[in-house]
Amino acid sequence: MMLEADVFRVEGEAVILDFPWFHRQLVVRSFLFPTGSFHIARSNETGGVAYEGEEGRVQQRGRELWLLPAQASDSGVYTCTYRNATLCVTNNVTLQVYESGSVDVANVSYQMSLVPGQRLEMDCPLLSQFNHTEHIEWYKDPSPAALRLGAADSSYRGGVMPLVIPSVQQQHLGLYTCRLTVQVDSRPYSATCSFLLPALLPEPSTAQLITSCGGPWLSLTVCVCVCVCVCVSSAGARPPVIVSPVNGSVFESAHGSGVELFCSALTDCQSADSTVVTWLVDGQSVESSYLDRRAVQGGRRVTRVQDGCQVELRLVVIAIREEDTETELKCVSQNRAGRRESVTRLRLEDSSFTWLVVGLVAVSCVLAVLSIFLWSLLRPRAKPDYMLARQSSSC
Repeated sequence: MMLEADVFRVEGEAVILDFPWFHRQLVVRSFLFPTGSFHIARSNETGGVAYEGEEGRVQQRGRELWLLPAQASDSGVYTCTYRNATLCVTNNVTLQVYESGSVDVANVSYQMSLVPGQRLEMDCPLLSQFNHTEHIEWYKDPSPAALRLGAADSSYRGGVMPLVIPSVQQQHLGLYTCRLTVQVDSRPYSATCSFLLPALLPEPSTAQLITSCGGPWLSLTVCVCVCVCVCVSSAGARPPVIVSPVNGSVFESAHGSGVELFCSALTDCQSADSTVVTWLVDGQSVESSYLDRRAVQGGRRVTRVQDGCQVELRLVVIAIREEDTETELKCVSQNRAGRRESVTRLRLEDSSFTWLVVGLVAVSCVLAVLSIFLWSLLRPRAKPDYMLARQSSSC
């Protein structure tokens, strides 16, 4: 199994470790059975997690581990084990809980990169974990006041989810935090998730078309209404190169079956940690697309190869349908040196051709059996090569 995405939280908050990628893999591979069971333990403790009962601070609820609230000492690698009568599989997730006074913004926030004027939608992923939410607010540092969403003098739109910025500009840079107040067993807890917008990417320009250049330059294709070829200084860094999927490729699958796709990008190892690899469905994130309930991405993995480091992200689509054949799946990889995209599509296998082949094979078998039967029935009988002698009655 692949590793789950690392979880970073601040002590004092309610934290749920739910292993979404692991659970989706069990569903896709039809491993879940009513008699199966989940067990979650911290890897560096031979005795597992010190559970404190249904009313304690650390609780396992089904396939989830609840920390109410989390403490800095909870940091570590947690292993979820699923076991049934014939199967035992595990998967890991790393949890890092920072002390509230020593937290580093870069460690607990999701970083985003956009160009000026781009539309931005920020979802609060914690909403999918806590069903009973009393209050949700969005904040932008360093202001202690919550954002006034939808106000006439505000550039922020939407309700509590998602936070929408119709046109990102320089004044929108900064740290955004969604803060939830949740009720668990009649007790209030807080939970936060932060997004960092550190800088805007340079806006492409078509004012000058450079056809040749010398020195350490890199040729890059940029789409700005029309496709132009410009030269951008690499300064030693290189944009990632997508090795899978091949642009324009098509993946075939039978109706109702699942398919696994890999977005793999090659980059230098120094930029591997900062290289972003993600999937888009018709230009939207997987979570905000119509495939949300039938698709999941995760299991980010970095491996060292001969030409550098390969960053990989998996996308699993469950139960392919007819409407999925019109969907554009885009693998996007980006670092400070540039951005690359590769488009692929899904296609249903032609079931009529399959049945035609099966029919031809069946007809051939029937004709072969019938031919053998008719040959054995109608073949000419050979005359005997002997004569019967007349017997004499005399002794």
